[in-house]
Amino acid sequence: MNKKKQLGFAIVGMGSISQFHAKSIQSLKRGRLVALCSRSGAKVRAAAEEYGVDWTTDLEKILQREDIDVVNICTASGMHLEPALAAARAGKHVMVEKPLDVTLERADEMIAACEKAGVKLACIFQTRFNPDFIKLKAAVDAGKLGKPVTGSAYIKWFRPQSYYDANDWRGTLRGDGGAALINQSIHTIDLLQCIMGPVQTVFGKTATRTHSIEGEDIGLAILQFSSGALGLIEGSTAIVPGYPERLEIHGEKGTIVLEGGRIKNWDIKGEESNIKNNNGSGTGAADPLAIPLTGHMRQIDDMIDAILEDRPPKIDGHEGRKALQIVLAIYESAKTGREVRLS
Repeated sequence: MNKKKQLGFAIVGMGSISQFHAKSIQSLKRGRLVALCSRSGAKVRAAAEEYGVDWTTDLEKILQREDIDVVNICTASGMHLEPALAAARAGKHVMVEKPLDVTLERADEMIAACEKAGVKLACIFQTRFNPDFIKLKAAVDAGKLGKPVTGSAYIKWFRPQSYYDANDWRGTLRGDGGAALINQSIHTIDLLQCIMGPVQTVFGKTATRTHSIEGEDIGLAILQFSSGALGLIEGSTAIVPGYPERLEIHGEKGTIVLEGGRIKNWDIKGEESNIKNNNGSGTGAADPLAIPLTGHMRQIDDMIDAILEDRPPKIDGHEGRKALQIVLAIYESAKTGREVRLS
């Protein structure tokens, strides 16, 4: 077991999500934010002044520091691999914002490199640490819903054109890997597969209806899970004004619905519903910065535990890969017009 009581963190990339990493690390007793790195000197300098830490535009300077144990990567999605490989070679543990990267080949290269170097790799899917989702999963794992019937993920969000225009990578195939599905909807898609189990086949359609972007602003898919259950995905950034994401899980004995991160329906045969609050816990439906900080805090804390206890993080590279594979299968199906079987 690692005897260090506090781990040093560096953040690479100053995208909007980086503030959640920085504030989460600084709120944890066992984590210390040491330095920030970005190609944009002005942006990283301003952030470093806000958090009272060192900064650099040279990744190698970050990786040479002995007081940095973990590198959190918050660059554009299509630029996750290179800093992850460099960090692994330097013996640093790696946390990567979702998705791991924009292709399975790049994701697999990252996973392999971290395993070869003997460092931990975690992919940020902070909504899995939501208490109500944990309660939902525990009920399903305990068999309270019985045989799975269907599971659906609805992410009817909104982003204005200005959101995409603010960064040259958003909504592009190279930088974002797509748009609404791989960036916004992937969180709820991850929750869906985590509950329903492996996906066997996907048939999808995508379109770009209201934005001037290369990727899609709406995507639909029909899923068949390995259990035989069926599923639906509807993900969009074109739904005005934007509604809380919704996860519906139906089994032969009942239904549990999660909306905006909170359990909205708990209808199980023989059980009385005890829902106390269904107002939601914060959602990115219309504002990407409206999500709560607690999810990132819990996942980063889990990474600290994983390092100190020498165990895999709860969402390691292999877990992080699953939702990416589903999204990419939807894209392939939409492109070919054919059902796609996942290997």
